[in-house]
Amino acid sequence: MALPQLWLRSLESGSACGLSAQELAWGRDLRPALRHRYWQSRSALRQLAAHCLGCSPVAVPLVSPPGSPPRLERGAGFVSLSHSGSMLLMAWSPRPIGCDLEAADRSLAAAALARRHFPPQEWQELQQLAPGALRLAVLRSWVLKEAAVKWRQRTLAGELGHWHYHHASGRLRHRRDDLVPSCCQGLRAGWIWAVVGAASACFTAWEDPPKKRDNPR
Repeated sequence: MALPQLWLRSLESGSACGLSAQELAWGRDLRPALRHRYWQSRSALRQLAAHCLGCSPVAVPLVSPPGSPPRLERGAGFVSLSHSGSMLLMAWSPRPIGCDLEAADRSLAAAALARRHFPPQEWQELQQLAPGALRLAVLRSWVLKEAAVKWRQRTLAGELGHWHYHHASGRLRHRRDDLVPSCCQGLRAGWIWAVVGAASACFTAWEDPPKKRDNPR
């Protein structure tokens, strides 16, 4: 079974090539700024999936209308996508997966956000932190939970309050459904990233796509 893959790259680093006729049509209906981001991100996602599946980008069975989570047709694995500012994080796995990305220096009202949206037990743990450490801890928790929501293919509004991240142990748990998925996160080039799903610790990360192989398996 192919190993999961994780790519972090700039949205400006590649050309919008290998898109389907439907993706080109969808993009033309978007505002210019959104059109550029949509075409660039779907092109990059096709390159990642093509590397994993051993086919050309245009042959990747990707279903990805604007405003909807991208997915692959049955048998081609699972993908997840997150963009923040000019950066794009993508994941492919043979099993369900979710990823998320945020700038590490993002400004946010950490205490108010955690008090309102996090479980009481997590907020109690966070109250002991100094303001700078609190902001970073809340941001890490938020990114993990966004990835978990994508892993389950649910909505943030319906799921956020059910996820409890235990900061001391690094354990992420869904309180209502008693789910404890494998997860990992890190800081790379000023960006906080997170991945949730089976075998998430096996990811290989690149800042740029690997060179094309002559004989992909």
